[in-house]
Amino acid sequence: MYVCLCNGITESDIRKAAAAGCSSLPELTMRTGVGACCGSCVETATEVLQRAQPAPASPGLDLPVLAVARAA
Repeated sequence: MYVCLCNGITESDIRKAAAAGCSSLPELTMRTGVGACCGSCVETATEVLQRAQPAPASPGLDLPVLAVARAA
């Protein structure tokens, strides 16, 4: 679906930008041009960008597993 008609930016374009590390509307505007003309797409573009952000990693998932010796 087109989000920004002025610049022909789609939801897919915004998701790709998010996957490449884009995390704010100003950065998205710099990368894609979304919201740079009439501005009517800004709310939708922001929502799509927020939904496309990768989930934060759970703390502790990258820690090594230690073996624990049990007393006999």
